[in-house]
Amino acid sequence: MPEKPKLPNDLSFQEMRLFAELYAALDETTKTNVKIEALVEYFKKAPPEDAIWAISFLIGRKPKQIIPSRKMRKWAAELAEISDWLFDESYDVVGDLAETITLLLPQSRSTSDIPLNIWVRQRLLPLRDKGEDQQKKEIISAWKEMSTQQRFVFNKLITGGFRVGVSQNLVVRGFSKYSGIDQAVIAHRLMGSWEPTSSFYHKLLSQDTHDADISRPYPSFLACPLENNPEELGNIEDWQVEWKWDGIRAQLIKRNKKVFIWSRGQELVTNSYPELKEMAEKLSDGIAIDGEIVPWKDNKPLNFADLQRRIGRKTVSAKIMQEVPVAIISYDLLEFNGEDIRQKPLHFRNRKLSELIADISDSRLIHSPEVKVKSWHELSAKKEESRKHGTEGLMLKNLNSPYRRGRKRGDWWKWKVDPLFIDAVLIYAQRGHGKRASLYTDYTFAVWDEKKLVPFTKAYSGLTDKEIREVDQFIRSNTIGRFGPVRSVKPELVFEIAFEGIQKSSRHKSGVAVRFPRMARCRTDKKTEDADTIQTLRALLNE
Repeated sequence: MPEKPKLPNDLSFQEMRLFAELYAALDETTKTNVKIEALVEYFKKAPPEDAIWAISFLIGRKPKQIIPSRKMRKWAAELAEISDWLFDESYDVVGDLAETITLLLPQSRSTSDIPLNIWVRQRLLPLRDKGEDQQKKEIISAWKEMSTQQRFVFNKLITGGFRVGVSQNLVVRGFSKYSGIDQAVIAHRLMGSWEPTSSFYHKLLSQDTHDADISRPYPSFLACPLENNPEELGNIEDWQVEWKWDGIRAQLIKRNKKVFIWSRGQELVTNSYPELKEMAEKLSDGIAIDGEIVPWKDNKPLNFADLQRRIGRKTVSAKIMQEVPVAIISYDLLEFNGEDIRQKPLHFRNRKLSELIADISDSRLIHSPEVKVKSWHELSAKKEESRKHGTEGLMLKNLNSPYRRGRKRGDWWKWKVDPLFIDAVLIYAQRGHGKRASLYTDYTFAVWDEKKLVPFTKAYSGLTDKEIREVDQFIRSNTIGRFGPVRSVKPELVFEIAFEGIQKSSRHKSGVAVRFPRMARCRTDKKTEDADTIQTLRALLNE
């Protein structure tokens, strides 16, 4: 097959074309600041009735698939006058259905000046209630009216595959920079249910931010990695030592008798953790607690893999709450009785936090226990016990430090345990997303169980672009089977896989799951039979 062509950039600055250009700009870069600037430029030029639909789509409120993919494939192949097998081969090269359709359609000599909101409300959404013949007629008509880039975005929306590598938080940051309104205010206004109307867009732009004051979190203080000898920090008695918990950083806020739980990314997650909301109802008003949401049962943490079952859920069933209960391990108090106490020293804030937790006496609100030692040497030995306690290492905090904003060196340090390593064999591969949609970048690795290779993890990061292209070429030349989008490859490449933790898992064939796996290097010095075994993994688990 020929090399995948690039979509032409035939855009001007108006209406649907403007949104198509924004999509292209976001899709073509992995740099956060470039994405934010693209969003700012879009908001400067887009009319409110279009901009609010763009925000809705970008933060994940995309319409469900309007027309089945099989119909779209059939109509596009007919219009392009190609056979089904050639469409399938083209799809295999491109890796994205909407883009494949766009590239195969006859060249466009048109462009649409219809506003985005009209396309969505009057042309796109009504398709769901029409018969197949009418759907086909209107889809083909739309393709003929649009430029190539407009078709691409339109196809993305129809197929339900509208993903462009931006999170809700990044959209919030972009809109915050454009409007000059604090990120927490924008996040507050976007929570819950709302309709994408121009009146709601103007509400987002309101400079009166009192509506969000009740829920506003504080910027998080972030620790720096400790890379030197801890003895260089001075007297150990000047430092508070805690375990570094493996969970989700969060702020728990109660003001005006209302509870708000924010993630570190300033996303409201209150409804995802109803038991924490229920616990927080016992707190007095004017409270802001910094801590870590962890899966917690029988007075000890569960595995992070358990917590992943709850992350991102909009509604939480009684069953999942029973199987994966959570607690918030609290390690700082930022607001007390409505007063911002961040400039008070840590030992003062810690004492107030201890008193507050003792007052409500609820097992779902835990004061992060101090790790008591008399010397740095003794603390170094404690760090090696981290995994036994279900933690990632230690936190070192100066007892006289204020609660700062962002990552500031000197007062808070994280001292993590070294990663674990295993040599594993590449057995499956799948295409990536966005700029990597045409490359095989998502890999499954296996270890030996007697004479059989058993998959134990997937990994996506760690290789350079050059190494990825080399592995992609190997995969294409050594495919031995296909299962939908997945290729099975000859088991000939061995990689050193680094990971942070390991736990039992009934969901994996190997019986284990690893935390933060990534490719440390390709072991060109090792043959397939030299890879590690399931017994090696189990030994790490036992340790």
